[in-house]
Amino acid sequence: MGINVFSKLFLSVFRLFASVAIAYYIYTLIRDNFQLGYIILISLIFAGAMGNIIDSIFYGVIFSESTPWNVAVLFPPEGGYSSWLYGNVVDMFYFPFFTFKLPAWIPWIGGYEFEFFRYIFNLADASISVGIVTLLLFFRKTLSLSFEKQEVKQESEQEIEP
Repeated sequence: MGINVFSKLFLSVFRLFASVAIAYYIYTLIRDNFQLGYIILISLIFAGAMGNIIDSIFYGVIFSESTPWNVAVLFPPEGGYSSWLYGNVVDMFYFPFFTFKLPAWIPWIGGYEFEFFRYIFNLADASISVGIVTLLLFFRKTLSLSFEKQEVKQESEQEIEP
């Protein structure tokens, strides 16, 4: 088994376990009536993780391989491009809003073509990134409180047990 094959399998299995842990964490947050904004951000991260799991588990089996010259086919007669858990991310977005040439008088970049929002992104990864960055910016205190609450709860449960 090659290193790439092993790393792809490891990543897919890690995503599965991480998603189960995040789902349980969301369950405990809802049960404990935690802040709605915090629950929404954790759910955003969970949704992105689930999107990546769907990509890795199913897409290799149900799609043919796409290239810059050929679009992938759903349920090709010869089968997909890989087996279960080895699929690639295929849901990419590209939204170039406008393009123009920068004036030549601008130092260093003048005369070059400028394309606004030229980046290609994956919706699942964007969901995870937005969720984590927003958590770190606006819920840093809440994040540490939620982990402290769980530690205190676990300690109290251990004291109750004989």
